[in-house]
Amino acid sequence: MTIFAQGLHVWLYGGKKQNSDFKFDRRGSARNNRVFLFNDQYWDNITYTLLSGVTIWTFYDVIVWMAYANGWAPMITLDSNPIWFFALFLLMPVIQSLHFYWLHRALHIPWIYKRVHSVHHRSVSIAPWSGFSMHPIEHVGYMGLLLIFLVLPAHPIHFIFMGYWLALATATSHAGFENLVLGEKAHLKIGSFHHQLHHRYFECNYGNPEMPWDNWFGTLHDGNPETTKAVRERKNKMHS
Repeated sequence: MTIFAQGLHVWLYGGKKQNSDFKFDRRGSARNNRVFLFNDQYWDNITYTLLSGVTIWTFYDVIVWMAYANGWAPMITLDSNPIWFFALFLLMPVIQSLHFYWLHRALHIPWIYKRVHSVHHRSVSIAPWSGFSMHPIEHVGYMGLLLIFLVLPAHPIHFIFMGYWLALATATSHAGFENLVLGEKAHLKIGSFHHQLHHRYFECNYGNPEMPWDNWFGTLHDGNPETTKAVRERKNKMHS
């Protein structure tokens, strides 16, 4: 997590290798702001990510690895079930996005938001360390998806893939840039305008752009002024 998040941070913010090209929000990380630990968003985000996030991720890892080692969790191999082995890689995005959507909506219930999810959202101008910077209770719920492997027949490689996806992908989705520029022409899409709009307007785009949960459940913000007005009205009703 440190190598991945700090590597992106150094490239995009420390070395400013691409200046503000493809940056969503021209503001930088907050400093001298008492809402953050140490009055600094960067060190606040690192603290929550490593002390809370990585610790809880490791706790879930220990549980599932013990289950695999002792035969308590159902395990398949490529030889024993090749069709399910490959199909599960296609199914995992659906499982992850559905879990994230409904967990995220629950976190935006006003009482829960004020006490838990607001820790994540106080990073208004997001950066790579912001993605996994959450209240410990949110980490418990977010990384808790890993426990599905206690009942879902899978290979340990599926479990490793899901853990890395849940944790490391937060650094790219919250990088604050749409593209990572490598060289003169190579652009690697890392950021998500869909999720950037969520951090800007809060009560919208709870899910991932890869799955249409927001479309189906009426919480999509596509960036147009009409949608912005509707989202602001919903936010006022929820938090009034």
